[in-house]
Amino acid sequence: MKIICVIPARAESSRFFEKPLALICGKPMIEWVYTHCKEVERFQEVYVATDSEKIKVAAESFGAKVIMTSSLHDTATERLYEVSTKIEADLYVMVNGDEPLLTKEAIVQCIPDQLEPDALYVSNLMTDFSNPVEVVDCTNLKIVTAADNRCLFISRSPIPYPKGGMDYVYHKFVGVGAFTKKALEYYHNTPRGPIEKIEENDSFRFIENHVPIYYYNCHCKSLSVDTRKDIEGVEAYLKNK
Repeated sequence: MKIICVIPARAESSRFFEKPLALICGKPMIEWVYTHCKEVERFQEVYVATDSEKIKVAAESFGAKVIMTSSLHDTATERLYEVSTKIEADLYVMVNGDEPLLTKEAIVQCIPDQLEPDALYVSNLMTDFSNPVEVVDCTNLKIVTAADNRCLFISRSPIPYPKGGMDYVYHKFVGVGAFTKKALEYYHNTPRGPIEKIEENDSFRFIENHVPIYYYNCHCKSLSVDTRKDIEGVEAYLKNK
């Protein structure tokens, strides 16, 4: 099974311009992500997918292969779809460029041992919330799964609501996902539904249409970078480690 890794990286973030190039302990954030991805032995190739010449130059400076993509994509998944039209693979693993702490041990947990030919397969990662304050923070996506890891619902609100008790571990989204080519084609050819629009989460492209997607708990440390303030937390963690 040919598996490639794609790190989507765009410059035009409304909250944090040129975020992939933000320095963390002296290295661009995207270099931290790329280094961890290169450690995954199951990846035949690792690519940075960007629409920015500046990010392209930076990525190539530390040895990354770069695929230039359109600047019109609304989502990272749509950027990954474009990559799938240029490079053939059995599985495309997307690792968000704002997850500098993810290790190879976490990343591989969304990769199945085998796939049926022409399968429509989607999986993602989640982890436990360690801070209750994060559960009520709307910037953090809360994931609810069934016993077989199939995703039931995702929300920026704290779900499930603890009416019957507090004996529950809440789970948050981790920026790693695996898609077959058929899944990416389905995503590209299916219009956004009402829940996807209101939650602004493109996993609903599948959920709203009864296409199963799976979330696996990697029990990892995840500190995604959304603002410049988040850099301080990542650097503190790395220095303490």
